[in-house]
Amino acid sequence: MGGGIAMGGALTTPLPRATALLLNVAHAMDHMFLLIFATAVSAIAADFGIARWEDLMPYGVGAFAMFGLGSLPAGRLGDLWGRRRMMIVFFFGMGASALVVAFSRSPWQLAAALTLLGVFSAIYHPVGIPMLVQRSTRPGLTIGFNGLSGNLGVALSAVVTGLLLKYAGWHAAFVVPALAALACGVLFARLAPQEGVAPARRAATRAMPGKRALAHIFAVVTMASISGSLLFNFTTNGNGELLRERLRGIVEDPAALGTLLALVYVAGALAQVSVGILLDRVPLKLLYAGIVAVQAPLFLLAANAQGWSLYALMVAFMIVVFGAIPFTDALIVRYVDDRMRSRVSGMRLAVAFGVSSLAVWLLGPLVKAAGFRTLLLVMAGIATITLCVVLLLPRSTVQGLGRDDLAPERAD
Repeated sequence: MGGGIAMGGALTTPLPRATALLLNVAHAMDHMFLLIFATAVSAIAADFGIARWEDLMPYGVGAFAMFGLGSLPAGRLGDLWGRRRMMIVFFFGMGASALVVAFSRSPWQLAAALTLLGVFSAIYHPVGIPMLVQRSTRPGLTIGFNGLSGNLGVALSAVVTGLLLKYAGWHAAFVVPALAALACGVLFARLAPQEGVAPARRAATRAMPGKRALAHIFAVVTMASISGSLLFNFTTNGNGELLRERLRGIVEDPAALGTLLALVYVAGALAQVSVGILLDRVPLKLLYAGIVAVQAPLFLLAANAQGWSLYALMVAFMIVVFGAIPFTDALIVRYVDDRMRSRVSGMRLAVAFGVSSLAVWLLGPLVKAAGFRTLLLVMAGIATITLCVVLLLPRSTVQGLGRDDLAPERAD
């Protein structure tokens, strides 16, 4: 099952389906594990004797800070040491750290355990996604399905955590996914092909833009990633409590609320497949700007909505929030050779996710002081900034990720 290395170091054999499936499952787990705390925060606060969930929420900031900052060393190790090895560390590290979270007995123990979880969660994006797309003949579709998997993990976090909270308590909400991660780690170690040569030691497979052009693209991608990640963290960490507040008197059952929230995320996740298909056919800048332009009006409408109207708007704004996610990975696929994609992704993610972790720290105090209406207005402002940044991208004559300069890597 060894991976094929062609002349010049280009990978030519397709990634085995079982390995690709496990890489997509890993994306789902990555997002699911990070959001269990946000979904269970009210139950954990009650167990710790804390009156308001908003006061416990800042203790989760370490996970999201390390989710960003840890991407830098993770990406470097992925290119220089090997992506397969790093993914094995990911699965076992996520499982073990989630078990540590489950046995926390105080807010500060919880904060330390969640921070450890964040260290291992940082591995996936700079390592797993480059590993998945390096042999793909349709990178846009591959990124789209990978995005679907990641956001199905967000949906699973809502529904699985809601059910486990109702029937087994918050400790089980971490233990059950932890055992699943450990099992996936065993499967990945057995099924994933050996790399043979670390990515950084392979020969170049494509020309890259000049240093000035690449610096401009990297700056725009990083700024767009920061604003997009802020929206992602504000929404995915706050949507559960927003639904609880705005559907009060209509839906009260935690499992039912979790299911409703999961359906929101499923709708957003499915949108990513459509975006992935379009990425292989439509100019990237035009598509990216079109999706981001819809975000701010939806947040403004949601600021004053209640009941089922709010729910419908939540479905709509999560479709465009999730729909914007694949673009930063697509830009890296377009402009960066596979030998250094993990390192470039790691640099971008360290800045973007590190800064956006502030959303987790600010969420509780902001909602406590000013309410969800102000939060939604802030998100509308962030969405407007994202659009302005996206418009700074260079114009492309290439009609899709899979064409011209973005053909799959091959030997010269």
